[in-house]
Amino acid sequence: MSPSDSNMMVVREQTPSEALAIVPIQVFVPASQTTTETDFEPTPMIQIKGTTETTPETPKQLQETTPTLPPAPTKIHPDAEDAAALLMMARTASYVPKTDPGVPSFSLGLTDSSQEGASTQETERAKSPESANLIEQLDDLVQKIASSAAKGKNKSPQIQRETGGESSAKFRTPVGLYQITDDMKQKCYIWGTRLKEDADGNTNEYEEMCTLIGQGEYILMRMHLVSLQAKSDIESQIVSAICLILNQKNEKRFQEQIYCLPPDIVCMALSDHPKGEFVSPKMKKEFRVEAYPSFIPFIDRKKLTSHPYIFAPVCHSGHWWLWLINTRKQKCHILDPLHKKAPSDERKDINKFTGYVFSRLITYAGGEPLQKGENEKKIKSSYVKISGQKTSYDCAIYVMKWMELIEPENIKKGKYEWDNWPQEEVDHYRVEYASRILFSEMNKERYRAIRESSAIRLSKPSSVLLSPFCQINSADIETA
Repeated sequence: MSPSDSNMMVVREQTPSEALAIVPIQVFVPASQTTTETDFEPTPMIQIKGTTETTPETPKQLQETTPTLPPAPTKIHPDAEDAAALLMMARTASYVPKTDPGVPSFSLGLTDSSQEGASTQETERAKSPESANLIEQLDDLVQKIASSAAKGKNKSPQIQRETGGESSAKFRTPVGLYQITDDMKQKCYIWGTRLKEDADGNTNEYEEMCTLIGQGEYILMRMHLVSLQAKSDIESQIVSAICLILNQKNEKRFQEQIYCLPPDIVCMALSDHPKGEFVSPKMKKEFRVEAYPSFIPFIDRKKLTSHPYIFAPVCHSGHWWLWLINTRKQKCHILDPLHKKAPSDERKDINKFTGYVFSRLITYAGGEPLQKGENEKKIKSSYVKISGQKTSYDCAIYVMKWMELIEPENIKKGKYEWDNWPQEEVDHYRVEYASRILFSEMNKERYRAIRESSAIRLSKPSSVLLSPFCQINSADIETA
């Protein structure tokens, strides 16, 4: 027991010489008996200037920060150790001392030295029926808690399928602690994807909105974020940004197993080799990694050569698909949200060229090529049958989510079984990706995103606008 769990008192004891001695004694009592009121109040959430308070729509949206000094805990379901401590205190309290009018009513049973020869029967403490009943109940409680604790240690945590309505998270700014609620994500989405036009017809599409700090500075402009608007084809810079963010996640999946290769170089290579030609019709040269120096800094060479799996997004003619490369077995799979096999001979040529690009990137980073010699231009890739997009514009959403969720070991006999998302959930991922990028700790402009998002006002706060799957346009909002 710590000093905070005990009270100190002093009692008087007579010595044989009739002198008085001061004897310190510690009395241990439960916290609930010593504290009647909470001495500390939780620190209220600091609001960004210009915002208004909103009533939480779901219990998950916390409206307060964690108090700096928590109040004295009141445990409804105490731990086994705590219950055992309570049992020990109850047993101690169950002994009723001999009544002596010369000592306080909470006498600890100490006697004068002149009474030391008295019968032990007079000084022996007896149990009261109420205390015996209390001890019996606490005994049962300790047994139950210990049993449940033992069972809990043997259980593995259940992995829940991710949904569109992600739980709120917290983030710290120079002026306080704020909370990422669904409302805040929607405001961020509105601010990041809206274009403004001046009197001369010029827009702010080239405004720099985000600078991700990784191996270099990866800059996103407003035009890239605008591609997250409903029913729009998503720009490759958004997919690259998600790759960079996933690679920095402190999870075993991304730190040891899977590396997400940003698609910039392969997309640029396909623009120079539009039909999968190994010799560029424009440059009259074969593909070389060194020809794209602007994007080399964003490749993590260590993870590219050490991780057993590489997820590599590819985009051609506005359509996205995902390469899954097993570097240990040198096998390649293609997960296409729209196709179960190569839709044309041209796509087959593009896939061969793309495999060559990936092999060259791995070799450039210091790894072994997927194939050697001329076979490097004949790398085979098999299509995986998987449930995919239901529209003509959501392929990038599926590719980005698959990088987060697909388990390579579960690809069996050319199939991957999984529960596809409802369309409203797919739509909502556009909102999620906007806030994930702009509120990322990698974003150097993060505090600006927080400030600008907080200035957004929903002009029609109805149940429709506050729906987690809501797509809001400029007609539904106004700025402060």
